[in-house]
Amino acid sequence: MTTFNLGIDIGSTTVKLVVSDTNVKPVFSRYSRHNTRVIDTLVSALLEVQEHFPNQNFAIAFTGSAGMGIAEKTDSLFIQEIIAATGLVKHRYPHVKTIIDIGGEDAKLVLLDHPTNPDIRMNGNCAGGTGAYIDQMAALLNVSIEQLNDWAENHTRIYPIASRCGVFAKTDVQNLISRKIEPQDIAASIFEAVANQTLNTLARGCHLNAQLLVCGGPLTYIPFLRSAFAKVLNIDISDFVIPEQGALFTALGTALTIPPNTPLTTIPEFIAKLANGTTILSSGNHLSPLFGNQSKFNEWQQLRNLVPIPQNQIVQSAKLYLGIDSGSTTTKLVVLNENREMVFHFYQHNNGDPLQTITHGLLSLYDKIKEFPDPPAIVASSVTGYGEELIRNGLGIDFGLVETVAHTLAAQKLDPEVTFVLDIGGQDMKAIFIQHGTITNIEINEACSSGCGTFIEGFANTLGYTSEAFAQLAVDSKNPYDLGSRCTVFMNSKVKQALRDGASVEDLSAGLAYSVIKNCLHKVLRIQSNTDIGNTVVVQGGTFKNSAVFRSLEILSGKKVVISNFPELMGAYGAALNAFNRKSTISKTNFVGFDQLRDGLTFQSTYKTCKGCSNLCVITNYLFGNGNQCFAGNKCEKIYSNSGEKLAKGENLFDAKWSLFHDRKSNLKNHTTIGLPLILNMYENYPFWHTLFTESGFQVVPSDDSTQALYQKGIGGAMSDNICFPAKLAHGHIANLIEKRVDRIFLPMVVYEQKKFSKSTNSFNCPVVTG
Repeated sequence: MTTFNLGIDIGSTTVKLVVSDTNVKPVFSRYSRHNTRVIDTLVSALLEVQEHFPNQNFAIAFTGSAGMGIAEKTDSLFIQEIIAATGLVKHRYPHVKTIIDIGGEDAKLVLLDHPTNPDIRMNGNCAGGTGAYIDQMAALLNVSIEQLNDWAENHTRIYPIASRCGVFAKTDVQNLISRKIEPQDIAASIFEAVANQTLNTLARGCHLNAQLLVCGGPLTYIPFLRSAFAKVLNIDISDFVIPEQGALFTALGTALTIPPNTPLTTIPEFIAKLANGTTILSSGNHLSPLFGNQSKFNEWQQLRNLVPIPQNQIVQSAKLYLGIDSGSTTTKLVVLNENREMVFHFYQHNNGDPLQTITHGLLSLYDKIKEFPDPPAIVASSVTGYGEELIRNGLGIDFGLVETVAHTLAAQKLDPEVTFVLDIGGQDMKAIFIQHGTITNIEINEACSSGCGTFIEGFANTLGYTSEAFAQLAVDSKNPYDLGSRCTVFMNSKVKQALRDGASVEDLSAGLAYSVIKNCLHKVLRIQSNTDIGNTVVVQGGTFKNSAVFRSLEILSGKKVVISNFPELMGAYGAALNAFNRKSTISKTNFVGFDQLRDGLTFQSTYKTCKGCSNLCVITNYLFGNGNQCFAGNKCEKIYSNSGEKLAKGENLFDAKWSLFHDRKSNLKNHTTIGLPLILNMYENYPFWHTLFTESGFQVVPSDDSTQALYQKGIGGAMSDNICFPAKLAHGHIANLIEKRVDRIFLPMVVYEQKKFSKSTNSFNCPVVTG
């Protein structure tokens, strides 16, 4: 009977399987996304192996981030993935000096300058720049990975996109989409961001020697990603070794590395062992049921605090008040009548084109009123949200207002005694604290979206459910799985662990509902005590259409929680109320009217570079048919403002400070040069250090102004991937001084500074500054 080696690589997103013969030649392989159904996907692949090789014996070994648990539960051999990959490289590609491997949620860099002692680097607590990140960006653009690659091949310009975090990246990409940036340029920018993130995080100052072997799904199946890596590394694409079936590289390496004395088994025997080994439930990881069963859920629905928005039909000659909430991912419209009853509403994903989406929504309203002999008319309008300036100028909307004010107006209409408003949208959340009808504090998420709607939606889609179907599963959960409060990257691993522990999808759905609220209240918004939120909470946002999330807030807060029948429309509802309240301040609406919308909203967009500072923002200037214009893409409004007011030119104190720096003369020729990096506290204390060294007879050479190019020059030298940005920027300044060939670079270890406050107990510097 022939014996085969079976290498199985189970990663965060895929199952890879390779059967090799005694000559280490692959004779069968499978590559499948498991969508967290790891066991089902593995068994399906094993059954195919059985079909091709009936009654054969196999030496089986596992590798990969999700392979260890299965290996332990089936008493199988586990081979660490770096060992598997380097073993295959030494066997087939002895001339290779560097391995770059990108997987679903991990990235690896292996330096083989010393074959007996390879230098191995892996990503730590962030999945930015991996396959999952690329998947998120493709989903945001609503295209396949193949289409994303094809777009990138035809790009003309690269834009900065965050790659360390998918949350930041979504914001950057959404902004580019709304500015009508060519999708080819967006796609190329995404791939270049991946290359920068991977190399900057993993290389950390090491030079990558040719030849370089690239493997893993993304680098195998996305040609432009390889081009982006070549560009960042400043090498020719021919310096890459692209192995045959690179996505299966580690699985084949695992099959190669299996020791000769490994016990043999048949596929049916192993599948039976797999079934017995994965039915063990973990203990101590469960929370109290949210509902328990359908009967208790129905009872809860009858008792919960649901306040319906008054509704009515549109009648002729009516005066209508339009409210628009142009969010980062969705567009919402609400139209009220003279009695503040909702007569029309609209909700739709904007797919990066908010103007087109709102036009579609308003034309839907027009279809309802155009047949009236005396049609209703919009007499006042208001807009809030992410696209406020663009929509207000493009459609001639009368009023704009801050989102928090819009949400507060809507909340107070539902319950005048509200003390806390919690709005959870797709990517953002807002917490509004109210005392005696007045806003006293506002908290918003800044760098984390782990408590937002996309947090649950992403997991639902990964498990093969719609958001609505996934939410309904929580109703029947008896033992919600405690997933803790953590970021999406960690939660992915935690969910996979729960599935391996035998947790049901119902328990995962309920556990995620708990986690959303825990993340939101304690990790993102940092609310210290439930007493801080008062006695009456009004919740808003599409996330709260999930009854499990609503119930978890009731349980964890112990407060009265109020919701409307349209929680996803609260921003637009507040905007419509604002239009109604301010109707007397205008004699006639500026709204462009349905005729112009029906003929097509026309505008021209031009691009220019703002030179007001070193950011050099690329500005998109929209010129609309109604004569209005709008600027987008700028990080400030010093030069290009949408306020309609001409900004008075003030004194630029930054330039004055900079001139004080560079007007300091240091013309001591033929003396030892001292390089002073303008970083951290060195920047603040530069006049002192310059004077000290100049008076001591040295020639002082400062580093150049901080720019993106200077940052990129030094980031490879950062030994930590989670240190603060100013510390990462410091490496670029050091590299800049090295290029200037100074004799010495001065970096003092200053432990203490002057006390900033007389009552301070000490004056310790930041540890990063000190070190």
